[in-house]
Amino acid sequence: MSVGLFTVLRDRNARIYLTGMIVSGFGDSAMLLASGVWVKELTGSDGLAALVGFCAWAPALAGPFLGNMADRIRRRTLLIATSLVLAAVMTAPVAVRSPEDVWLLFAVLTMVGTGTVLMDAAETALIASAIPGEIRGDFNGLSRAAIESTSLLGPLIGAGLFTVLGGPAVALLNALSFLLGAAAFSMIRVREAAPAHRPRRYWTAETAEGIRYLWRHTTLRALVVAGGCAMTASSLSGAATYALLDIGLRQPAAFAGVLSSVQGLGSVIGGLAAGALLRRVPARVLSALGLTLFALGALARITGFLPVVVAGSLLIGLGLPWPLISALTTVQKETPDELLGRVAATANTLVFAPTGLALLAGTALVATLDYRVQLLAAGVLGLTTAVLLAVTGRPRAVPPAEPDADHRPREAGGAKKG
Repeated sequence: MSVGLFTVLRDRNARIYLTGMIVSGFGDSAMLLASGVWVKELTGSDGLAALVGFCAWAPALAGPFLGNMADRIRRRTLLIATSLVLAAVMTAPVAVRSPEDVWLLFAVLTMVGTGTVLMDAAETALIASAIPGEIRGDFNGLSRAAIESTSLLGPLIGAGLFTVLGGPAVALLNALSFLLGAAAFSMIRVREAAPAHRPRRYWTAETAEGIRYLWRHTTLRALVVAGGCAMTASSLSGAATYALLDIGLRQPAAFAGVLSSVQGLGSVIGGLAAGALLRRVPARVLSALGLTLFALGALARITGFLPVVVAGSLLIGLGLPWPLISALTTVQKETPDELLGRVAATANTLVFAPTGLALLAGTALVATLDYRVQLLAAGVLGLTTAVLLAVTGRPRAVPPAEPDADHRPREAGGAKKG
């Protein structure tokens, strides 16, 4: 594992990208936490405070459409421009002073969520060009570990800064993080070919092209659906946390921070180990292993025995990154460059969009059913998905594309090789 990570960190583009991602990740996670507190203080409404997360998440549903942009413009240019626009947008919350102004905060977070979806697609495509294929699994694992670390520390920074200096200071911190991200993207050295010329077609037709490629490629489809199932199960398990603490463990709500930290530690370890494991086992196997560990962790929470619950949180954190990293790395490896933005955005939507819906469903379930039923459902979903990945074996490659007016037929499996 250390050899692979050392190789990643020796790569100039990898170092720059990871630095920019960590900085911008701190800003984003700090702002998301502070925004909820900000809205709560201004309005006194729990519902409006919860709407903050929905505004940031909702644009993921438009991922397949937004991904078109990442195939029309050079990805590095798009990332720099989007980062600069979002830096300007994040100065708007400075004007929020009263309950009547919170609409501005919701609008800004929706714009940032939209930009984030666009940037995720462009980043996935840029990585396929800027990071050598032999270290891409390690790089994606290290990226996931970095994301988990920022999600652990960013909210603490956001809460502290909000308490001391207020919401506008957190917004300006996030604006600065976008500027630093733009600077990092500008330093990445990559030779990107000009986007392929395509005759004018309806945006929906081009979106459908990316969706069709992903769905017909049975390897990608299986891994992406498995990633979505993993995130759904994670949301179901997470929504039961406070009921578990109250009824099962007899612990205060603040103890959720301990479980969250243990899970985050597991995710960092899982992310760091993913690249080395991908060099030894197929992506489908790694995804199935991760889902199995997650399921065991969710089932361990049912016991209500504190040491077992803490160990279960570690297993959840350890296993959850593996289906996500397996899907992302395979998308980069198996998708032609001219489709990569659309396919990546579609994959991100299928993986992450169920999170919000599952959280809503989990919140409703935990109010009506025993929390252990919910944890059991999360564990069964994880195990079932793992079994299906294991027993289906290696699927066939994508079938040949149908010829159209502006593309010649492409051979099955004519994907870009990592």
